[in-house]
Amino acid sequence: MKTAVFPGSFDPFTLAHQDLVDRALILFDKIIVAIGVNTTKKGLMDYEQRLQAIAQIYAINPKVEVLTFTGLTVDFCRKVGANYILRGLRNAKDLDYESAIAQNNLLLAPQIETYFLLSRGEMAHISSTIVREIWANKGKVDHLIPMEILKVLKQMD
Repeated sequence: MKTAVFPGSFDPFTLAHQDLVDRALILFDKIIVAIGVNTTKKGLMDYEQRLQAIAQIYAINPKVEVLTFTGLTVDFCRKVGANYILRGLRNAKDLDYESAIAQNNLLLAPQIETYFLLSRGEMAHISSTIVREIWANKGKVDHLIPMEILKVLKQMD
């Protein structure tokens, strides 16, 4: 079984993240959306809210599982039996950053391969950071995030 881990903070999970998962479903038998827990960071959404909202997006898709993890991504991959890491690239800056991480992951775990998917042009401008900034300033974000995430943000408001 080809299992991929799609790691990130997903604070919040965006339409660009959803697009990457949806497109990668034809490449893998299972995708684990892995929410990295950093207890020193205060996020927009707490970890349980992220987990529940993303799980709701994929509630009818048995090929997608949503979990939280701490520590190294490659250690989490080993724990869940995944031999692939899925990452999205929006631009050349992302490529430089992600390439360095992928190279280090290969040194730590040569059996775990990183797959990069390019963001679609209409999604390349979306980032969780931008969504948080727009939301904090009372801007409209419904064109940037899934409805399930928007519901949680509105409940928090």
